[in-house]
Amino acid sequence: MLGTAVPDESYESLADWPFGRRNRALAELGLGCFGPNPDAWTSCTRCGEKLEVEVDFRNLVNGAMENGSRRHGEPIVVKGRSFRLPTSRDLALAAKETDVRSAAVRLVATCAVEAGDIPFWSDEDLEEVGEGMALADPMAEITFHFSCPACGNEGNAGLDIASFIWEEIAARARRLISEIHCLASAYGWTEGEILALSEHRRALYLEMVQA
Repeated sequence: MLGTAVPDESYESLADWPFGRRNRALAELGLGCFGPNPDAWTSCTRCGEKLEVEVDFRNLVNGAMENGSRRHGEPIVVKGRSFRLPTSRDLALAAKETDVRSAAVRLVATCAVEAGDIPFWSDEDLEEVGEGMALADPMAEITFHFSCPACGNEGNAGLDIASFIWEEIAARARRLISEIHCLASAYGWTEGEILALSEHRRALYLEMVQA
């Protein structure tokens, strides 16, 4: 998806982008493809009720632009050790670990600016490094507030923007294939002929077929 959104960058380069920069580019892609407010749903953490939530790609893009200059390029310093912001490549390495704490240690160790073993790995140390990274890269983690009308539970949920946009793309692709099948069956047109129609004209033909 990033390769499509930023065609001038190589995949190798994109894999080394900090999360916030990556998420901003994905938000811009989502804004261009699906508009500012795509349908989004989550589940209540208490009762499991399906909840509609508001995702505004414009706010995500604008928020990333406002925060983009904060501590740009500056390392996160904890107990005299410097750490850079994590990237997608770092996360892929951490995902190979078998438990959450080992993954956190692997992620922080990978982001250490100076080579060599880190002598401290208490939970407090890991949390301090994580908080420093979150402050330096506010768009790295996207959350939204929810309120459940069924049980009254309120809380925050995370948005994995990459998965969200990929699911939107997959859903639209399935719908387009269905439209092609419907029009091809009705009129005998080829796939190329159907795709050459504007979205508006294709919708009009579909309405007549379904009527």
